[in-house]
Amino acid sequence: MEIQMWREILEPYALAVDELKVKFEHVQNSYRNAGLYSPIEQIYGRVKSISSLLEKVQKKHISLDDIEDNIDDIAGIRIICQFVEDIYKVVELIGKRSDMIVIEEQDYVKNRKASGYRSYHMVVKYVVETINGPKELHVEIQIRTLAMNFWATIEHSLQYKYKQNMPASLRARLLKAADAIGVLDSEMAEVREEIMDAQNTFTLRSNLVADILNNIQNLYKAANKREIIKIQDEFFKIYASEDLEHLERFAKELDTISEGYRAQSLR
Repeated sequence: MEIQMWREILEPYALAVDELKVKFEHVQNSYRNAGLYSPIEQIYGRVKSISSLLEKVQKKHISLDDIEDNIDDIAGIRIICQFVEDIYKVVELIGKRSDMIVIEEQDYVKNRKASGYRSYHMVVKYVVETINGPKELHVEIQIRTLAMNFWATIEHSLQYKYKQNMPASLRARLLKAADAIGVLDSEMAEVREEIMDAQNTFTLRSNLVADILNNIQNLYKAANKREIIKIQDEFFKIYASEDLEHLERFAKELDTISEGYRAQSLR
């Protein structure tokens, strides 16, 4: 393969990463906009660098012309969750999608690697539209908790530093840390419902406040200033009380007021 061909090969993978990040962000936002807890906390994406690909080619003794047929993680998406249970919810969501086909799964959450590494891996077929027409390619999706991701990031850096010669004492400490990560995820699972309830309440309150402020801003175009000031004062009083039910009632009343002014403007 000629060096100048690298860009042409990697561009569709970069497109796939960009598209999938947007799609998973849409899933995340759909949950949150509906006032629901999202199993997706963070989304990252990357295309392997040329140097990383060359290193993998040499390690696996792959011909440069056969890279796309033999390497499944040229494009990678990493989805970070808060809880272990969320990982399997995301796996289920991906499996039900019609815009990607799961062709391989590896559960390193329940069956962690000897190193202590834990994550759920999926390889999917995904089609991008290029200037030369549709191109089907493979994308690896890694799904893990925040705690798992912290450990994996540190371990990856150390593996890069030591290659295959990491000191035994350091490996032992990493394994011990992996055990601690497992305990942390288990403890968080025990209080998952309370955490989710708190986060859902925060999201609902934030959405209500945003809607109320948007309505007040729109009323400046239709209502008189004295009425708007009265509405603002009432809002600030309710907001300070942190009474969610009262805030919900106020938002509904404000919707009715705003709708009335919109109806008048159409006459």
